[in-house]
Amino acid sequence: MDKLFWIGLAFLAGSLLPLQGAFNARLGASTASPMHASLISFVIGTLAIAAYVLATRQTVSWPGVAGAPWYVWLGGFCGAFSLTAIILTFPKLGPGLSFGLLVAGQLIVSVLLEHFNILVAQPHPISFLRVAGVALVLGGVVLIRAF
Repeated sequence: MDKLFWIGLAFLAGSLLPLQGAFNARLGASTASPMHASLISFVIGTLAIAAYVLATRQTVSWPGVAGAPWYVWLGGFCGAFSLTAIILTFPKLGPGLSFGLLVAGQLIVSVLLEHFNILVAQPHPISFLRVAGVALVLGGVVLIRAF
């Protein structure tokens, strides 16, 4: 049951990404600035997370924050870049192709991270079936683009 919850949560998060892209692309058009749309989106997200943390009285390990390796701070940059790229590509490529490419990129990098045991809990070597899975996703992107 526990694993089913996490599977459902991951699926829900994935299903919200196209909506986020649509909302943010519209916000980018309304503000005439994709960068300002990204900033507004991050501010609203920050406020929502802050409200949750305060409401649930969660604490942070400040020594852990201070001792974190430098590269963990790149996550914020990755998020800002990804959000802005979605705002820029959504109106140009459409949601299907934009998110097809997004998922393909995520899957390829995820498989490589697991294979080389970089920033993951457990390594998972590349296999024929994993490569075939990536190829099927890429094939889906081609089909979405073609039709």
